[in-house]
Amino acid sequence: MWAGLALLTAMTGGVPPFQLLAMCFAVASAVAALVWLARGENPLRQMRLPAGVWLLGVGGLFGYHAAYFTALRHAPVVEASLIAYLWPLLIVVFSALLPGERLRAHHLLGAGLGFAGAVLLIGRGGLSFEARYGAGYAAAVACALIWSSYSVLSRRVGNIPTGAVGGFCLAAAMLAVPAHLIFETTQWPRDSWQWLAVLGLGLGPVGGAFFTWDVGVKHGDIQVLGALAYGAPLLSTVLLVATGWTAVSWPLAAACALIVGGGLVAARDLWRRAA
Repeated sequence: MWAGLALLTAMTGGVPPFQLLAMCFAVASAVAALVWLARGENPLRQMRLPAGVWLLGVGGLFGYHAAYFTALRHAPVVEASLIAYLWPLLIVVFSALLPGERLRAHHLLGAGLGFAGAVLLIGRGGLSFEARYGAGYAAAVACALIWSSYSVLSRRVGNIPTGAVGGFCLAAAMLAVPAHLIFETTQWPRDSWQWLAVLGLGLGPVGGAFFTWDVGVKHGDIQVLGALAYGAPLLSTVLLVATGWTAVSWPLAAACALIVGGGLVAARDLWRRAA
């Protein structure tokens, strides 16, 4: 789902970022509410969560995107995106702080190979870090820290049902509205395809993906998840190539080898258990 983020965002045209977030999070929370009602559950009861859980969930979802958009406004998109994509590697490192988790060399090696693949993939036109973009780089670092911390700390609240993500999406949508009104000029989608792209984002990359990610970080092998997360920019680029938005190049092939190889290395324990 995250692999479709770039393509679907491009298809929305000129809808401003915070307005797009508000629309997408509204779609995600509406779908969650419909699921609760279909199950005969009270949506208000689903939102009775400890304050710390609300802070974690809303801070993770809204804080990550706010920091990301700030980074893109104050730094070149390539360098900002690359710094932000430190979050999978940080997940692997931070997982050592979780009870019952053991961080091994092959986990770090696998995540490192994945990041090397991301460097090739995102920085195909070259990288140039300049001091004047320091604020943007700092926001990108905050972006990586927020999402990796959210992911790892979600493991600590594994007793909270995944349905709570619907409440986080609703709160994030409500926060995105004033941010949009303060910093942006409203621009609605111009045709049915752009509206469908917004709907697709709310159902997938900026909605449904958060529910599946919640299941993964709470019940999966978090080190392997961190390494495999570098598959998102790879698949995203493949989608852009398949739809004609970008061209095939040798860095794409090399990045594919590094990211897939890193995932296999990080998952060594899984292969052994399966054998």
